[in-house]
Amino acid sequence: MTSAQFLPGQLAARQVPTYDLPLWLGRQRNWCVVIPVINEGERIRHLLERMAIMALDHLADIIIVDGGSQDDSLNSALLSKTRVRALLVKTGPGKLSAQLRCAYAFALDQGYEGVVTIDGNDKDDPRAIPDFIQALRRGVDFVQASRFIEGGVAENTPPSRDFAIRYIHAPLLSWASGYRWSDTTQGYRAYSRRLLLDPQVAIFRDVFMTYELLAYLSYRAPRLGYHCVELPTVRRYPKGEVPTKISSVRGNLAVLAVLARACLGRYDPPAT
Repeated sequence: MTSAQFLPGQLAARQVPTYDLPLWLGRQRNWCVVIPVINEGERIRHLLERMAIMALDHLADIIIVDGGSQDDSLNSALLSKTRVRALLVKTGPGKLSAQLRCAYAFALDQGYEGVVTIDGNDKDDPRAIPDFIQALRRGVDFVQASRFIEGGVAENTPPSRDFAIRYIHAPLLSWASGYRWSDTTQGYRAYSRRLLLDPQVAIFRDVFMTYELLAYLSYRAPRLGYHCVELPTVRRYPKGEVPTKISSVRGNLAVLAVLARACLGRYDPPAT
């Protein structure tokens, strides 16, 4: 599959931030793991080394999408050692959602059947990746990691974040989407090709610049009847440190504003 298999006019209508492609070794697998990063230092190194030890590259191609790191954490020696297939460096505007649009557009253009996304800050355990891909193979369209369901582990989660997820974010998205979510702020997810391509979902729009895409897909996919599941995962915060790009006050207020807009359908594509 290639970009030529988009619906007529769909490819031209995509809004994807500009990016450079300093590394691309070609597609080997039918699935890929997308890792968004920005200045993750030793955290991304440790994550990639764990994934290499697990030989996850035998199951899926590893694609890193960098938001503009300045810490030299993604040097060529590390990428080669950990068998990374592609490095995208976003040059256009935007934060996480913009990075993801770059990576998802690239993955679809290369013909991948599905995408697993895991944050580059090493909080999530990559041992669940094979389970995510197996779910996609079974026909699941949206796999959400959850530390709060049976078998999941939440370690050192800041109390304020734990409360917000359990009693605000997940309940509101569950109510609005019609699917009972338990852990909705995690970027550890998997999506099918057909979900990412659906014009009724329309992820390639400039409205998705910061954290909008995560909340929107949790809301939109169940409402359109896509097969969604949660799988138990391990999410560990290091003691005394919260590795996140969301600032404590302004950032959390922005996340709540995004949540409200998503639940009210404000990110839905125009009717066609």
